[in-house]
Amino acid sequence: MSRSAHPAGPRHADVLPEGHYSAPPADLNALDHKVWAQTVGRGADGVVTVGGVDVKTLAEEHGTPAYILDEADFRARARAWRTAFGADADVFYAGKAFLSRAVVRWLHEEGLNLDVCSGGELATALSAGMPAERIAFHGNNKSQDEIRRAIEAGVGRIVLDSFQEIVRVAHIAQSLGTRQKVQIRITVGVEAHTHEFIATAHEDQKFGIPLAGGQAAEAVRRALQLDGLELIGIHSHIGSQIFDMSGFEVAAHRVVGLLKDIRDEHGVELPEVDLGGGLGIAYTSDDDPREPHEIAKALTEIVTRECEAAKLRTPRISVEPGRAIVGPTAFTLYEVGTVKPLDGLRTYVSVDGGMSDNIRTALYDAEYSVALVSRASSAEPMLARVVGKHCESGDIVVKDAFLPADLAPGDLIAVPATGAYCRSMASNYNHVLRPPVVAVKDGEARVIVRRETEEDLLRLDVG
Repeated sequence: MSRSAHPAGPRHADVLPEGHYSAPPADLNALDHKVWAQTVGRGADGVVTVGGVDVKTLAEEHGTPAYILDEADFRARARAWRTAFGADADVFYAGKAFLSRAVVRWLHEEGLNLDVCSGGELATALSAGMPAERIAFHGNNKSQDEIRRAIEAGVGRIVLDSFQEIVRVAHIAQSLGTRQKVQIRITVGVEAHTHEFIATAHEDQKFGIPLAGGQAAEAVRRALQLDGLELIGIHSHIGSQIFDMSGFEVAAHRVVGLLKDIRDEHGVELPEVDLGGGLGIAYTSDDDPREPHEIAKALTEIVTRECEAAKLRTPRISVEPGRAIVGPTAFTLYEVGTVKPLDGLRTYVSVDGGMSDNIRTALYDAEYSVALVSRASSAEPMLARVVGKHCESGDIVVKDAFLPADLAPGDLIAVPATGAYCRSMASNYNHVLRPPVVAVKDGEARVIVRRETEEDLLRLDVG
């Protein structure tokens, strides 16, 4: 063990070498629309608005912290993905990013399919009217009850993640007198350039069946022999928050190689390939994500080229954007509680939320942007660290950012690009209540997920 290690984790307040920080922005009042939702802007009075509603009004009516979601932006991004891939491909929204019944209805109306990975997500999808045949069911350890519920509902596909699950799904489907459409998730040995915890296609991890050693080929052989299964394709997912397409190119080459082996050995050309999701978004101005039409063109060309080389018919492509759709559409609105300058270091800005509403900074060392949104300021920039209210030294929302030096308690600040995973991974740490999700569109705001209450917490505590 390293001598500098500590059982409580890293020393979050360590001072980094001089020059580590980029220069402060020329204008602290400017909002980079690569990071913020499409309808976000700063009014003549300096107050930020979204969907025609200003943040002061949102804070007064719905409290803070709160996730504020730009519905028009969400719909536009969903539509852009659907349009980019066209009628010859399928776009499955990855529900784990953020799911609610309102979101399910938006997806249905915009023509997207839905990927779920638990019984709860399946229940949410069905209760909001998503047709079951447009649902894909993922997960590395689906329970027998979840599998039975999915098959009974008529989900369009179940993604098989292990040899045990191949048998399990086949047995349940056969007992119900049906054949279930399935894909087999394989790990192709491609490690995307991303955080260790969200890189998912190298062999040493829990997802999928390895291509190496003939395991994936054996999984295909078994699935083709079972009466309860209809094998329709291969699934691959190489990671999350990816900007470089080279990983997809290597993955597609290996997936198509497996498809060729399946044809040669079994005389079957599987009709579908799912390349997963994981496409990155801009959390800071330094990030440079690709547009959906660029991604669609690149993925289609990669698969087509590989299939032509293997003398295979090009299969129907599926993709699973989640973060890429919902991530940029929302920001988290906080009220400043305390401002604590530390001479020669930075200023600690404490807000009324924290790691209970955004665990990603502590979990993944994620980077975020932040802005003063309740007014404009001409003050000098100060190096700040935005922290939460939890009894935890690692309770950091934004590690390092520049905020106006006149920031004061009662000001509203907002962290953009929090639509994905923040509400989904939110907790009740320290018995803090999870924030609401407020959708804004055309000058109107409505709650789509209400704020938790103390009664909600106590209702589960049976004493």
